[in-house]
Amino acid sequence: MSDPYRPEVTRREAVLRLSSAALAAAAVGGGALFFRDRRAAPAGAAAMPDWRLPQPAGAPRGVASRGGDAAANVRRALAALGGIERFVRPGESVLIKPNVGWDRLPEQAANTDPQVVAELVRLARGAGAKRVLVTDISCNDPRRCFARSGIAAAAAAAGAEVVESQRLALVPAALPGVCSGLEVVGELLRADRVINVPVVKHHSLSKATLGMKNWFGVLGKGRNRLHQDVTRALAELGADFRPTLTVIDATRVLAANGPVGGSLADVRAVGAVAAGTDPVALDAWGASLLGLAPDRLAYLAAAAQAGLGEADPTAVKELGTA
Repeated sequence: MSDPYRPEVTRREAVLRLSSAALAAAAVGGGALFFRDRRAAPAGAAAMPDWRLPQPAGAPRGVASRGGDAAANVRRALAALGGIERFVRPGESVLIKPNVGWDRLPEQAANTDPQVVAELVRLARGAGAKRVLVTDISCNDPRRCFARSGIAAAAAAAGAEVVESQRLALVPAALPGVCSGLEVVGELLRADRVINVPVVKHHSLSKATLGMKNWFGVLGKGRNRLHQDVTRALAELGADFRPTLTVIDATRVLAANGPVGGSLADVRAVGAVAAGTDPVALDAWGASLLGLAPDRLAYLAAAAQAGLGEADPTAVKELGTA
């Protein structure tokens, strides 16, 4: 049986698959906003890089570590993948993209855990990265989001340059997979490596917000239009954004009333971190922590059929509890 995960699938091929009649019938439901709106990118629009590195033969596509120490879970997961040196090389610039969308404390689980972010910064620095930038386009006031989440202080102490959204440069984006007229974070385009670090959360519209949904946070003007057909948008963002590494934070899981949350009654302590190169399997793993099977999230089926990964949470190897 052939492996459904094809890391060599090009962005163009993935987009073509996503727009096929078979996929439209099988996966993503009504609405034609994105497939109909494939106008040419504006003059001077930046093309998206592909930040992936070759997958060594036999290497796991995803692993999960569990335990009470978030930083230790990051180290253990990365070690099982072959070490941070597999993903970051000396002299490279690294952009780490957590979820810092909301004016919430770490205990409220609306943002990525600060210790997960800080440990990734330390590892990248230890591998010789010349620059590590941590950023996100927040939904609430960015200064308060970065401060109250704990990410600003933790990432800076670990050696990162922390850039809040009001300081970001946005440029027109050539995104063949989604609607035209979007802007993207310019710093993202200049990075040699990109690490996507979402937190596992319930989402009132898309049911879950995980790795592919986290790409909303690098888009500027026009991103709210993507909510008109969010299922399709998530799969297409997965085709457009190809990170070096995805790290799913499940230190705490926001199990209800996401993505903003606020009540500690909605938060469940899981104490897990998953990491890997298959963003679809990692999203399926994160969804399982919310009690959602892959067939409950149509964008996972769409992404899998496009060759972006495997919509199977068991493709993420559990390392057990440290």
